[in-house]
Amino acid sequence: MRTRPMADKIREAAFSMLWSLEVRPVRVLDLYAGSGSIGIEALSRGADYADFVEHRRDAVETINRNLEATGLTNVARVHQTSVERFVNAASSAYDFIIMDPPYADPEIPERIEQLSFSAAVDDGSVLLIGHAPYVELPDRIGRFELLRHRCHGDSCFSIYEIGGRLDEQG
Repeated sequence: MRTRPMADKIREAAFSMLWSLEVRPVRVLDLYAGSGSIGIEALSRGADYADFVEHRRDAVETINRNLEATGLTNVARVHQTSVERFVNAASSAYDFIIMDPPYADPEIPERIEQLSFSAAVDDGSVLLIGHAPYVELPDRIGRFELLRHRCHGDSCFSIYEIGGRLDEQG
């Protein structure tokens, strides 16, 4: 399989940090979904619904099998399309967006900026992005502001938000 799911240790650290920030996802968008593990984790932690976006057929099949195995097919939808196409066509906002793109993808900042100006986000939308340590992301990308950043070995994650309740909490 060519998916590179976020390691369990990293995923657990990310969700612990989200929990400490009082982020309780309801409507989730998992971009570059791979195996779907992060979106499925959000659903298992109480999110109401998740859309999974992945362009590779083999990965889409894996996500569908994982949703079936976890009994979550009725609260999720898998879209076989590019991230760019899905984000451009979005018509409603998500409160929690996951991006776990290929670590060396040079278009990561461009995709984040595109997302920040799309209908897929609104004030209070939180973005969790997985990336390599050598990928330096700025404190602000489009409308997203960096909240937290953490690295564990050769994997990092950053949490961004579009103005809202976390700004009010300081």
